Amino acid sequence: MASKARTTQLYRRAIALAESTKLSSSTTTRQLYHQSRTPSQAQIISRQQKICSKHLTSASTPQLKSFSTSTPLTFAKQSSTLPKMAKEDEFILTLSCSDRPGIVHAVTGFLAQHNQNIVDSQQFGDPTSKKFFMRVHFAPADIAAGNKMSVEELKTSFEQTAQSMAMDYELTSLGKKPRVMIMVSKIGHCLNDLLFRQSISQLGIEVPLIVSNHPDFEPLAATYKIPFHHLPVTAATKVEQETRILELVKENNIDLIVLARYMQVLSPTLCTAMSGKIINIHHSFLPSFKGAKPYHQAYDRGVKIIGATAHFVTSDLDEGPIIEQNVVRVGHALSPKELTLEGSNVESNVLATAVKWVTERRVLLNGHKTVVFN
Repeated sequence: MASKARTTQLYRRAIALAESTKLSSSTTTRQLYHQSRTPSQAQIISRQQKICSKHLTSASTPQLKSFSTSTPLTFAKQSSTLPKMAKEDEFILTLSCSDRPGIVHAVTGFLAQHNQNIVDSQQFGDPTSKKFFMRVHFAPADIAAGNKMSVEELKTSFEQTAQSMAMDYELTSLGKKPRVMIMVSKIGHCLNDLLFRQSISQLGIEVPLIVSNHPDFEPLAATYKIPFHHLPVTAATKVEQETRILELVKENNIDLIVLARYMQVLSPTLCTAMSGKIINIHHSFLPSFKGAKPYHQAYDRGVKIIGATAHFVTSDLDEGPIIEQNVVRVGHALSPKELTLEGSNVESNVLATAVKWVTERRVLLNGHKTVVFN
């Protein structure tokens, strides 16, 4: 009986406490409501355990295979089925002509008419020479449609547009790497640099042969498995050897000759035959210090910068259109030998840059100057 009385007493006290704390406003009511809706820590943990359990169970389903059990082509099969653009499907058009309205419209209209999409386009109108220059990188808008055109077909189709505006133009496929003949004498840093860059695809070129008037770099050519042609040059053999050079150009379908410190002056005959297709690196910042021993000339003049110049070769010694130049600062304490070492790095970089730009069809001749779309 005592236990029952005790329970009754506690029950009455609870009722009294509840009546004494009745809610006085709707705000308090809402607060208590939201508190009742807020999950406790135990409820949160319980929910997390249920989620983890669900994911662990679904991990055994085929939709979420582990990488160790998935086939290597699982993700490749889920990727886009659109055909991949190949280099031979992309083209470079370069042109120059007298400046006039409508040139860009004519070119872009031609490309649109033949279902070609412009990847990159650069143009320049020279107010002095009154000439217009343009470089367009383009590709088929939809190669899946099966309407690809070859470079020959594009050239034939573009001929009417080119003739109507008296354009000098070149249209080439990116699938064809320019073939470069490198010529060198007895100083090899530029040759080494070009061959290394080509071997690691920094330069998109082919080097089918190396020509030299000395045998020094035949072992280097053998390392890269490139045929080496030793053509000694004397006053008596100069004409004969230059004739042989032109024969090698034809036999190997050479697009460009690079003089990588080739210390022979080319004849006007060879310069004319390969006009615009021979690059030279001059170990000086032209037009200063032409000819032999430019670093000794620079030393005698106490220069504060030394540099290098890559230019097209003409019959005028070291006066062809400039493609690229660069310089480095030097101190008064450097000897001619130290100046030469400093200059070697500049020469290699400048020549490699010039070769890259020319073979990517970024350089157009503008009289005695160049237009470089870099």
